[in-house]
Amino acid sequence: MAGNKIEEDTEKTSKETTDKEIQHIKHPLQNSWSLWYYDNDRKKSWLENLKEITSFATVEDFWSIYNHIKPASELKISNDYYLFKTGISPTWEDKANEHGGRWVMSIDKKQRDYELDSIWLEVMLCLIGESFEEHTDEICGATVNIRAKVDRISVWTAHSDKPTAMAIGRILKDRLNLNGKQLTFSVHPEAVTKSGATGSKNISYVI
Repeated sequence: MAGNKIEEDTEKTSKETTDKEIQHIKHPLQNSWSLWYYDNDRKKSWLENLKEITSFATVEDFWSIYNHIKPASELKISNDYYLFKTGISPTWEDKANEHGGRWVMSIDKKQRDYELDSIWLEVMLCLIGESFEEHTDEICGATVNIRAKVDRISVWTAHSDKPTAMAIGRILKDRLNLNGKQLTFSVHPEAVTKSGATGSKNISYVI
């Protein structure tokens, strides 16, 4: 009887240990991502105001970070969040961005409280979930910009050729269920300069 009790206790302890181990298993993402924050201090340069907050490479770490930071709708005017693949800085001049552009959606400030956060979250999930099919490697990151009248959410791409940009734009619009909204793609000024084009407004697409 005593032997049976010991075996039962051992099995119970083993099961509890296994359950705890399972609870601590994390689900890795295909890429590591870095969250940046821009705090608009007019006494500092743009780069001085841009700070990398943290990086993550698992689903669980993403949610832990997301649940412990301010929602985008609560940021001060002229402040931003940036979510980029680790190793890519959210600047036009970065090697990963210099030939690319960005899809931009505008959100009226009246929609900030109940639409901005849900769209921004879905954009981040699209990024970390690698939702852009064969164009996943083209995705560099995304931004949310809080402004006085119209907020903006952007998805940055590595290249700006029309077929690739349009394919990404269609996937983005479908995933976000943005049938009633217009998305505009514009080429980064750095890419325009390198291509020899005159003015970034000459290179843009709408979907």
